[in-house]
Amino acid sequence: MRLSIRHDTTYDYADEVRGSIQYLRLTPQESARQRVLNWQLDLPHPVRAQRDPYGNVLHVLTMDQPHDSIVIGARGVVEIDEHSDGERDSGSPLPFLRSTRLTQADQALREFAILQCGERREREALIDLMHGLSEKMPYTPGITSVESTAAEAFAGGAGVCQDHTHAFLACARSLGVPARYVSGYLYSDDSEHLASHAWAEAWVDGLWYCFDITNGMSRPQRHLKLAIGLDYLDACPVRGMRRGGGSEQMHARVYVSPHALQTQQ
Repeated sequence: MRLSIRHDTTYDYADEVRGSIQYLRLTPQESARQRVLNWQLDLPHPVRAQRDPYGNVLHVLTMDQPHDSIVIGARGVVEIDEHSDGERDSGSPLPFLRSTRLTQADQALREFAILQCGERREREALIDLMHGLSEKMPYTPGITSVESTAAEAFAGGAGVCQDHTHAFLACARSLGVPARYVSGYLYSDDSEHLASHAWAEAWVDGLWYCFDITNGMSRPQRHLKLAIGLDYLDACPVRGMRRGGGSEQMHARVYVSPHALQTQQ
């Protein structure tokens, strides 16, 4: 399947910003299951690509001149192998056993992980964990924020894809299973608002497997991966800081659709 992506983010500030830095993980990588046919960023000025500690493609957009808005765009076409399942990775999975503030497992999460998996650590056990979390934490926008921890969202019994992923990571790592946060895009036939998405990957039998808790999916058939990390803060598509500006309004539009093959005349 070929997916066409258009992702536009606009920041408007009440007052003039004296300077800002935006860390952009908006460029997908080539892998065994996704082939980037074309991709480009639309930025206020050209920025050189680099790699972050997790191997993600990173662009650092620095705005030294005063400004009251920023427009960031990403667009392209990526071919997804719908039949690909687990992925290999040359890096060690061991760093993804570490917890962060957002993914620290409390007693309730540790007990829930044991309840779902017991002594099992195979892929089927983690699928049971995925479904258990989906039932325990129904998808509910507006209940949590980007600062909410896995423990807080789990205790509240609701959340969005970021919270589901953090809770899964907390549980998996408490069981001794390396697991990482994934940001990207999801194509869905019947929904537009799920286009920008997050899910988890866990290391089982030498491969990274997908666990999309929000949608109960254990195969990444329509998932386009942008970045990975220990949590949301490592992998979110756009993250920044600024001096001045007062209040901020952020508007994001994401469109994901099948890309029709062009036939030669």
